[in-house]
Amino acid sequence: MAVDGTQSVGGGSSTYGSSNTAQQKATLNYDNFLQLLVAQMKNQDPTDPMDASEQMSQLASFSQVEQTIQTNSKLDTLLTSSSLTQASAYVGKYMESADGKTKGMVESVKVYSDGLIATLDNGGKILIQAGISLSDSAPTKTADNDSDSDGSGDDSGTDETDGV
Repeated sequence: MAVDGTQSVGGGSSTYGSSNTAQQKATLNYDNFLQLLVAQMKNQDPTDPMDASEQMSQLASFSQVEQTIQTNSKLDTLLTSSSLTQASAYVGKYMESADGKTKGMVESVKVYSDGLIATLDNGGKILIQAGISLSDSAPTKTADNDSDSDGSGDDSGTDETDGV
């Protein structure tokens, strides 16, 4: 019996539904794989049947792919949970951007798939990345002349008027 290459195996629609999560795709693909395997068994040449070990090998390979997708889904959930925990630790802290232009107390943090963005009390937003400064409270303002903290009278060359 000849099988046309364009014959429909499932007889139904090939849409995945409204939600396209990897797990749902894997489940639908797994169901499609089983339907294809059954159709292959029904339509095989009786004089040259498919080897049972080949069928099991195909099934095992597909099961391994499905398990990998489920593992990735669980890792994504774990990373999201970690990001939420990290985000909650920033709320109430004083943050300064890497370039020093944006600073203030963190009021909220939004978690995106590619990073965190902190919203400050002054309306500013900071991408949380390497180089930001974070402290429990805003730094206190001191006079410029009081930069000598060790009492030696030497401010380590930080005076801009010394001409060097």
